[in-house]
Amino acid sequence: MDISYLRPLFAGDGPWASVYLDATRAEENADRQIDLRWRALSESLTSQGADEAAIAAVGDAIRDHPYQPGRYGLAIFANAGRVAHAETMAAPPAADLAVWAPLPHAMPLVAQRGEEVPYVRVLAGHRGGEVESIDGGGAPRRRSVEGGESWPITKVRAGGWSHLRYLHAVEETWKRNAGDVAAAVTDAAAEIGAEVVVVAGDPHEVPLVVGKLPPRWRDRVVTTEHAGEAALDDATVQAVAEVADQNTRAALDRFGSGPHAGGLADVVVRLRRGQVEQVLLVDHPESTDRLWIGPGDPRLIAADPATLRESGVEPVQVRADAALLRAVVGTGAGLLLVGPDDLDLPHGIGAILRYGDGETAA
Repeated sequence: MDISYLRPLFAGDGPWASVYLDATRAEENADRQIDLRWRALSESLTSQGADEAAIAAVGDAIRDHPYQPGRYGLAIFANAGRVAHAETMAAPPAADLAVWAPLPHAMPLVAQRGEEVPYVRVLAGHRGGEVESIDGGGAPRRRSVEGGESWPITKVRAGGWSHLRYLHAVEETWKRNAGDVAAAVTDAAAEIGAEVVVVAGDPHEVPLVVGKLPPRWRDRVVTTEHAGEAALDDATVQAVAEVADQNTRAALDRFGSGPHAGGLADVVVRLRRGQVEQVLLVDHPESTDRLWIGPGDPRLIAADPATLRESGVEPVQVRADAALLRAVVGTGAGLLLVGPDDLDLPHGIGAILRYGDGETAA
């Protein structure tokens, strides 16, 4: 899981206001309900000691957020009187939440985003196609591809040798336009490092587009027999879920067969050394685990405050998941959220290491 989008949050000084709010405006009097919920959250921030500037910044972000249909949530992080990050969540949070703390409380956002698999999907037709790519951070890019050939494009019923020549010309037009779509898909896939390419559309055009892709991307293609946006949506959801599950299985296999750390204290030591390649974590929102951190350097993390004091640092106690996210982002490690049945370890945490204790970093 790529959580580099959190880097601006953990690069800034605290304290932070972290707010999760159901921002759905689909129901009658929704604006009034949002105002009431925000008032309760702002009062909670005040009681936690938040400064007025941070509270005002969050309130402005909520009021200025543009309307959108359906049910959704907002995650907003503010400090020093400014909003550092505001993001629409695909679904409302399980409960509205406001936290004032030395570090951003980002784990609910990370958990809802889940394993974000970079992918490209295309709806192909005889004249071109619509190409959409989503990178590992969830940012969409869209491109309409107009094929270079526009005539002849449609087969008609007729007869005779000239008609056969016309049909051949139509098919050549389809092939050339498929090549233009395939070139756009190739560029999009290379740009984001796509793990899956989903192709839907006209049943005659789909195999033409797939056949013109380079082998690297052709091997990652998933197609659907049905045409249209709905079929493309269904195929994309299923393909991305399967790739995410494969990634989880592969990480668990690596954890069991290579250098690894198990349990909170052990993982914290390895993060402090910069030894962790990927943290495997069971998300427990109700956890009361705490860790100690120092200012600035994300490797200043410890289970015991004395460890940091020995380094001349005055430690601050924070939520364990917040400290872990800061260390993961700051050391360039990865994160994978797993189920409780996947990882039977103290505190539901382990780590795949870049190198073992008897080795050195490459």
